Amino acid sequence: MASPARWNHVWIGAETGILKGVNLHKKQTINYAELTTLSRDQEVCAMCWGDDQESEVLVGCLNGTVKTFSTEKGKFTEFRDCSGGEGPFQGLAMYDSSLVTCVESGLLKVWKEGSPDNVEINVGRDVCKMRQNPAKREYMATGGKENDLKIWDLQRPEIPIFKAKNVRNDWLDLRVPVWVRDMQFIPDSDRIVTCTGYHQVRVYDPSSPQRRPVLEATFEEYPLTAVSLTSDANYVVVGNTHGQIAVIDLRKGKLVKCFKGFAGSIRSVQCHSSLPLVASCGLDRFLRIHNIDDKSLQHKVYLKSRLNCLLFTSRENWEKEDIVISADCAEEIKEEDDEIWDTMKTVVDKNKTKRKTEHQKTETTIKKKLKKIKQN
Repeated sequence: MASPARWNHVWIGAETGILKGVNLHKKQTINYAELTTLSRDQEVCAMCWGDDQESEVLVGCLNGTVKTFSTEKGKFTEFRDCSGGEGPFQGLAMYDSSLVTCVESGLLKVWKEGSPDNVEINVGRDVCKMRQNPAKREYMATGGKENDLKIWDLQRPEIPIFKAKNVRNDWLDLRVPVWVRDMQFIPDSDRIVTCTGYHQVRVYDPSSPQRRPVLEATFEEYPLTAVSLTSDANYVVVGNTHGQIAVIDLRKGKLVKCFKGFAGSIRSVQCHSSLPLVASCGLDRFLRIHNIDDKSLQHKVYLKSRLNCLLFTSRENWEKEDIVISADCAEEIKEEDDEIWDTMKTVVDKNKTKRKTEHQKTETTIKKKLKKIKQN
């Protein structure tokens, strides 16, 4: 029988090193970790799916270990030492059955399975994020503090195929600082959207001769930490260090709406691939699922630890799926109950029988006395 872990809707990595699976319909959270050997150096820094079927979750830890969790078996199946460079993982990806990692010091490495010839690329210092292009998996985007956006082709890793150019000086003719915090490729196009530590959202188009942003928008005045495209790719959801999440229109570069109720810095945001839902987590220890259309809070789950990153399943038809799960569970419970009742012996309450016998004796004695009184 398959593990119930496969029905989880959201996977979350915590600072404590625990991988948490959340089933939103059952309102159930399960921790997957060896609690006896848990330590701070196992903090989850990055996550990604191990395959297109979402049957594996790859978890990158602070100590340089990458764990493989099987959602079918409900346990960790592989531990791989991917240490190299300095700093935590800033991104994980799978390319052609090879694991791709990137650490803060700027070492991007392709770990080829069964081969010692690993590809190493120096993408620059102080990396904050590495992202893979889902349509062209050999393309990786990187960026960080004073390390502007670059796009790399793993088949030709010598130089980046695109290198962003900083915007022009400000009105005081001073250089504008660079701090790329997160990015995502826009589907069905060559464009890519980024968010910065200086509250800017920028869109780049590598297919155009212009290396500067083709669109720029700003949100509030706090550093942006996470970005995710909606299912139609016309809007982007961003979160900042002040616990604010907003939706920005990429066609006009304008703020559309904001979500409320957060209490700490946002660490990760991800939109569902087809439904109008967005999942977010951060330092306030809550997982929240919002409806993007009407801003309503669909789910709110307290997870006890500070949360770093999440993966949102792409499965659809959650309601039908829930009926199937409930029917299977009900059938299993019924079968177990029948077996238990069949093996149980009938228990007789001796005290009850004793009390009944004494009551009958008392009644008999009273009847005899009444009979004697009538005879007299």
